[in-house]
Amino acid sequence: MVKVPVYNLDASVAREIDLPDVFSTPFRPDIIHRAYVALSSHKIQPQGRDPYAGMKTSASTYNPPTGHGISRVPRVKGERHPRAGQAAGIAGVVKGRQAHPPRSEKKVRKEINRKERLLATASAIAASSNKELIMLRGHKVDKVPNIPLVVSDEIQSLSKTKDLKSVFEKFGLGEEIDRILGKIKTLSGKPRMRGRTKRNAIGPLIVIAEDKGLGRAVKNFPGVDYVLAKDLSVLHLAPGSYPGRFVIWAESALKSLNKPLMEVAKRFAS
Repeated sequence: MVKVPVYNLDASVAREIDLPDVFSTPFRPDIIHRAYVALSSHKIQPQGRDPYAGMKTSASTYNPPTGHGISRVPRVKGERHPRAGQAAGIAGVVKGRQAHPPRSEKKVRKEINRKERLLATASAIAASSNKELIMLRGHKVDKVPNIPLVVSDEIQSLSKTKDLKSVFEKFGLGEEIDRILGKIKTLSGKPRMRGRTKRNAIGPLIVIAEDKGLGRAVKNFPGVDYVLAKDLSVLHLAPGSYPGRFVIWAESALKSLNKPLMEVAKRFAS
């Protein structure tokens, strides 16, 4: 059983605790990727198009012979109105149908076995304690006193951004916060039109057992997230299916991990 120190919010060591077996799970990037893809698909909403879109017209083709200087496409019937004679009812023309429209019956949801999903989460938790993997993701953790970083439950009660920033600086995460703030990019074009106005780097994840105000402090840090231990998944631990996210654990969060997750982790722990 590996022992790790528990730090107070001033970065002083309070005591030592035993690290759960889940941190000894073998590293399985293939299963992590599979679970991430499956869980990400659960947020996709099926969409389709009206089967008659672009087809509600009187257009028909009269097949003129070649050499008349006119393309042989269906044209709207009638005279003396703007649409008369315009090509319609086919793909590739103004107000025409789509060539290959999305269909609502397409299967966009991917499933994954329960134990496989739990193993992926356990493996991602173990990867979050590997300093090499964390640094490969770009996190600046050279000055962090210990990985995994376990802090007292007082962090759950922080409700002011300045207090949380002070905690980050005491644990040597000043460079990490500067890295996130320096990578905020303002988007333009299609992403901005669809509401995705900014893109920022992924920062630390804070895992807690109970939210006593921490959510209000975290929301002002772009890239920094928090999650309850019972809701922890690959989506939080391996953004983009790349494991090794830097995680800050509240002491009680280690005891609040799902029982099925701990059972699967104990079975595969090396």
